[in-house]
Amino acid sequence: MKLYFSQGACSLSPHIVMHEAGLAFEAIPAPTKTHQLPDGTDFYTINPLGYVPYLTLDDGRSLHEGPAIVQYLADLVPEKKLAPANGTFERYKLQEWLTFIGTELHKSFSPLFNPAAPDATKEQAKQTLAKRLAWVDSELAGKDYLLGEQFTVADAYLFTVTNWARIVKVDLSTFANLLAYRNRVGERPGVQAAMRAEGLLK
Repeated sequence: MKLYFSQGACSLSPHIVMHEAGLAFEAIPAPTKTHQLPDGTDFYTINPLGYVPYLTLDDGRSLHEGPAIVQYLADLVPEKKLAPANGTFERYKLQEWLTFIGTELHKSFSPLFNPAAPDATKEQAKQTLAKRLAWVDSELAGKDYLLGEQFTVADAYLFTVTNWARIVKVDLSTFANLLAYRNRVGERPGVQAAMRAEGLLK
């Protein structure tokens, strides 16, 4: 398998899952600014959408979207319990979290990375994020991870997205549960391995 990623982008989520799952894979940098791979290849010739994450399998099949990729990876190693079993209520809770993180958090961060976005748009995005993160903080009360005691692929995604708060000056200091959670997730060897591979940790 090959995972195309860009440093610190949302592709960090499946990168973490790869390490947590113990799967063999090749990680290929595909910078979002240049779209040029290390060998000079134009990333658009491999993935016409041009964004990450992008997963290619040895048989030529591929997956584009992070929430789909991480569930696929989790299902390759069910013994790791990175996702509840398909058909269970808990699996739908996982999908609920993946959808919420993608639509309510990930997309709300997007204007803050856009230099062309008006200040009013960025301020509105920060207000929206504050409300959504306050709810996440309340949901984490008394839990180790989003689904309870077990780390799942949803945790890899939430950790990745909340990493961006410091970069775009979104204040997390009032969210004690979220901060404790981030510390807990950040101490996992699989998380640290992925971050080191992307140059985010020394």
